[in-house]
Amino acid sequence: MTALGKKVIYQIYPKSFYDSNNDGIGDLRGIIAKIDYIKKLNVDMIWFNPFFVSPQNDNGYDVADYYKIDPLFGTMADFEELVAKLKEINVGIMLDMVLNHCSTSNEWFQKALAGDKKYQDYFYLRKAKKDGSLPTNWQSKFGGPAWSKFGQTDYYYLHLYDPSQADLDWHNPEVRKEAAKVVNFWRGKGVQGFRFDVINVTGKAETLVDSTNPVEEKALYTDTPVVHQYLKELNRASFGQDQNSVTVGEMSSTTIENSIEYTKPSEHELSMVFNFHHLKVDYQNGQKWTKEPFDFMQLKQIFTSWQEKMDEGGGWNALFWNNHDQPMAINRFGATGKYRVKSAEMLAAALHLMRGTPFIYMGEEIGAVNPTYSSMKDYVDIESINAFTELKKAGMSEQEAFEIVKTKSRDNSRTPMHWTNDQYAGFSKHKPWLMPTGQDEINVAQELKEGEIFNFYQKLIHLRKSEELISDGHIKMFLNNDPQVFAYVRYLQHQSQKIVVLSNFYGKKHEVELPDGLKNQQVEILLSNYAKTSSTLGEKISLRPYETLAVKLAK
Repeated sequence: MTALGKKVIYQIYPKSFYDSNNDGIGDLRGIIAKIDYIKKLNVDMIWFNPFFVSPQNDNGYDVADYYKIDPLFGTMADFEELVAKLKEINVGIMLDMVLNHCSTSNEWFQKALAGDKKYQDYFYLRKAKKDGSLPTNWQSKFGGPAWSKFGQTDYYYLHLYDPSQADLDWHNPEVRKEAAKVVNFWRGKGVQGFRFDVINVTGKAETLVDSTNPVEEKALYTDTPVVHQYLKELNRASFGQDQNSVTVGEMSSTTIENSIEYTKPSEHELSMVFNFHHLKVDYQNGQKWTKEPFDFMQLKQIFTSWQEKMDEGGGWNALFWNNHDQPMAINRFGATGKYRVKSAEMLAAALHLMRGTPFIYMGEEIGAVNPTYSSMKDYVDIESINAFTELKKAGMSEQEAFEIVKTKSRDNSRTPMHWTNDQYAGFSKHKPWLMPTGQDEINVAQELKEGEIFNFYQKLIHLRKSEELISDGHIKMFLNNDPQVFAYVRYLQHQSQKIVVLSNFYGKKHEVELPDGLKNQQVEILLSNYAKTSSTLGEKISLRPYETLAVKLAK
């Protein structure tokens, strides 16, 4: 796991990173313009959200052409230049492969609509039931039924997401060949990293049946055994041929057992997985569109089981707080006012020093927070707009529904990167596709000049590259019942050295008693977000608001 354990990956949402041609939309040349900043970050690889040809109904996750760059973002020549420039600073590229579904404007779907039997077999086409109702009662993840009429025919097509995103039928070997062909095309362009979007919902049964409830419905098409076969086949036919490939699967509602199999090197599937259980601890009764403080004990329990069991089973986690689909973690698990800086650093350390490969989402390294929008007109995310309608239908007032959207919208993380305190945050000279807010307080220029969060991330990245206990070590949690502190030990078999990490998740001081093996130990302070002088742990340790501390025990 060494190579994987030393890597840190940075996620760029191209639409929102930097606009080079002032049309209000970020682009590939904008990323090239910020190479110096990327170099300063000192990451190993960048995951780019999709910039393929797309109608942009779901911000590029509705792919119309897997082989072409959308003119919105630039040209293939721009991409090739970006690959070369990043290679010069030893940064690899990870592309987003959206292979569970494609846009209904993709030529495969258009040929299917035109009556081509070969391409009709690429999709889940089913007739209505005898009573005239839809083929199954499944619901789309974006709201409404998961079936839409297939042109002028008697058939309906399945779309687990937006109606413009038709699910591909992976039972068809031709579909699987197309998937490998897409990956191989980009491998030919020098890409060695691939992130597979919602890849574990490809495992639907050939015979689709009605569900009895929403939880059981998910299980009918998510994380089923056949997904392992599909991944092994894709691995053999494409990225598995590269010794240095780095792959991550976005795994919806997955299990630890399945994730061990997805990521164990001997299984030849993927390098690592994203799971989302830890980001549902502020969902009331499991429902996303609710407003609820996060459950710290549940968060600890999820981290504990995923970290320890994936370690025991030889699997590998992708570590992350933020991405393009999540509100900023600092708003959920930290503080945005007085303790913004300390909580940003604490969250970073708690995550980065665990076992796995950390991902940093653009803006996270400067302590970016959710935008402060004042009405639904400010949002563009289709899921948020649909949710607002559904919440009102369920009886909420406009204000109540808006407050929930404000908390959970995917647009929270999609706002343009704050480069400066200018009107449009130095992102563009033109009004952006999504408005930035608060750039006068949080921006790159200011952070690099006088902030401490960016430098703290630099220390974390350096520790991962230099400390074998972090890149390769096992993990064991302790203080499991403490209501405020998240604590763990990193260790290697047959070595007496250990790294101890303690993080206070709240804005109030808290004292903990250390376990016997750690009391009164001489330590080297590796990292702290407060000034620390003592090189002895003592029997108890008092942690200040949002304090994080990583120390190395000599024995």
